[in-house]
Amino acid sequence: MVGYAFMGAAHSQGWRTAGRVFDLPLRPELSVICGRDAQAVQAAADRHGWASAETDWRALIARDDVDLVDICTPGDSHAEIALAALAAGKHVLCEKPLANTVEEAEAMTSAAEAAHARGQIAMVGFNYRRLPATALARRMVAEGRIGTLRHVRLTYLQDWLADPQSPLTWRLRKEQAGSGSLGDLGAHIVDLAQFLAGEQLTGVSALTETFVRRRPLPGAQAGGLSAVAADGTGEVTVDDAALFTGRFPSGALASFEATRYATGRKNALRLELNGERGSLSFDLERLNELWYHDATEPDEHAGFRRILVTEPGHPYLEAWWPPGHGLGYEHTFVHQARDLVHAVAEGRTPEPSFADGLQVQRVLAAVEESAEKNSVFTPIAV
Repeated sequence: MVGYAFMGAAHSQGWRTAGRVFDLPLRPELSVICGRDAQAVQAAADRHGWASAETDWRALIARDDVDLVDICTPGDSHAEIALAALAAGKHVLCEKPLANTVEEAEAMTSAAEAAHARGQIAMVGFNYRRLPATALARRMVAEGRIGTLRHVRLTYLQDWLADPQSPLTWRLRKEQAGSGSLGDLGAHIVDLAQFLAGEQLTGVSALTETFVRRRPLPGAQAGGLSAVAADGTGEVTVDDAALFTGRFPSGALASFEATRYATGRKNALRLELNGERGSLSFDLERLNELWYHDATEPDEHAGFRRILVTEPGHPYLEAWWPPGHGLGYEHTFVHQARDLVHAVAEGRTPEPSFADGLQVQRVLAAVEESAEKNSVFTPIAV
């Protein structure tokens, strides 16, 4: 694994746990974790159960005891590490978004397709596909339970940047993060929309905004940025919020909202799908529940009903606890590890593949292009 912070901890939990819960055809071994700070990465290795630590990802890739490289770094290094790992004959798991640009994602996808012919697997980490409730929703849509899809609505709301005095981190710099809330949160809901609908978006119309354009710099960062003001602030070069609509080939319409400025919302990913025969609704902050409305029932007793997604017949739950004993956020990474191990053992293209990640990258690029064109508003007559 390259990277050991938030995502590194989450992925470590997944790799460490998957073989203890599920019967896997191969056993994951946590060989080596990599980070630039020798002391910090060694502490992470000790905490999360990795056998050793490296400070150079190139040394990690060169090791004979590494079969799969898991990339949990900021987006500006995804392409370089993934391309090198694939060239070295390794399987690859790369956190979302796949890259910072469409061109990087295209190169990664081409390399992944060539590597697949050599028996290598490459997957992008959209973990919210691995929630039992969203996996069940996909199953129900595919089975025709809500009929022809009409509307898909998704929002992903957080508030961790609402304080204008929060410091300028790498997530607020385009050269490292690629984009702001769009890539951080919007990538998740774009992937979920396409996953649930079983279709790919064909076009978008968008607005983006940056609410706080300068932020205080942590002391260690000041020397590394060119746009440092006398007051010790640096420029925010990504979006704070993104609003966009989209269309599917079937004619279904989609709406998306991603922001890190929704005060009071901690991790509010919400979705609703409306079809001719019914609707589905989900809220990540109540992640063991899926709400379903069957529009074919008589009006007298029709309405949304809660499905508690904890039954053994629900996706992933055959190996977990008795019904009613819910799972949490960290379990999505256990399921991700499980699915990737099966793909490696079976030699099949995993889902989501790098090609799926490329499709999301193209949507994100289209959103940015549309937002630039929509920067001049049509005035409303008074």
